[in-house]
Amino acid sequence: MHPAFTLAHQEVIDLSKKLIPYLLLVPTFLIIGLFIYYPAVMTFQKSFYRVSPFGNRVFFVGLKNFESLFESPSYQQEAFTTLIFVVVSIFVGLVISLLFSLLLNEKVPGIGIFRTIIFSPYAVSPAIAGMLWSFLLNPVVGYVSYAFLRIFGVQTHWLTSYPAALMAIIVATIWQNLGFNIIFFLSGLQGIPESYYEAARIDGAGAVKRFFNITVPLLSPITFYLAIMDVTFTMFSSFGIIDIMTQGGPGNTTTTFIYRLYRDGFIYFNSGMASAESIVLILIMGIVTFIYFKFVQKAVHYR
Repeated sequence: MHPAFTLAHQEVIDLSKKLIPYLLLVPTFLIIGLFIYYPAVMTFQKSFYRVSPFGNRVFFVGLKNFESLFESPSYQQEAFTTLIFVVVSIFVGLVISLLFSLLLNEKVPGIGIFRTIIFSPYAVSPAIAGMLWSFLLNPVVGYVSYAFLRIFGVQTHWLTSYPAALMAIIVATIWQNLGFNIIFFLSGLQGIPESYYEAARIDGAGAVKRFFNITVPLLSPITFYLAIMDVTFTMFSSFGIIDIMTQGGPGNTTTTFIYRLYRDGFIYFNSGMASAESIVLILIMGIVTFIYFKFVQKAVHYR
């Protein structure tokens, strides 16, 4: 075989090897482009327009949608509600998840059954979680309301009064996301060498000191990851819980950014305002993520 032909054949083979990975990624890029980047670009474009009440005309209004949004007292209230909802849900949820993980990490008979039970809420969709908690908190037939009435002598209208309604959706959100957090915390606890605790016991460290000086620092990478994931969940996926349990009430006191966006876009058909709210929400998530990775990551201890 001629050497020139052999060299050209080898170059073709090398080129095909370089192109194959990119060809395999083409379907992924198409899906991402069609369902993520294209809608994002269209949302950005529509945020500068308003649609007539009959939907037959579109007007360019520039930044008027954003101005109306930031000047709205209701949007300021919803910003405060979103902040309280996200911060409390994440902080309390992570603390409870860690405590449950410590209990589930113990080697006792039947621990596998308890682990399965505690993981089960994560398999429930947010809408179903909202239905379950709506039933539990029902003032007439709800078990939680009955327990409060018998123990404290108080009849609480959980879903129709403030701040009880906000507390209710926070509890439902924490419960629904509990299994996801515990899975990661439990895997992290099982990855900590027992020799670390043995050395601490020999040095005279108690259980509390071992927890804060060994467990918490070594779990910081998992805590860092879970905090980011929980921010995403509480900001977006909790919509189903709010819609089923309170519909943003009473008096918009449980309306968060994502529920306001849904209401403006799919109930009032105000696509321009909903697009502006989407842009604001994306910017907030981007800023929060940047600050978190920039500053909080410094406290993460990697083994």
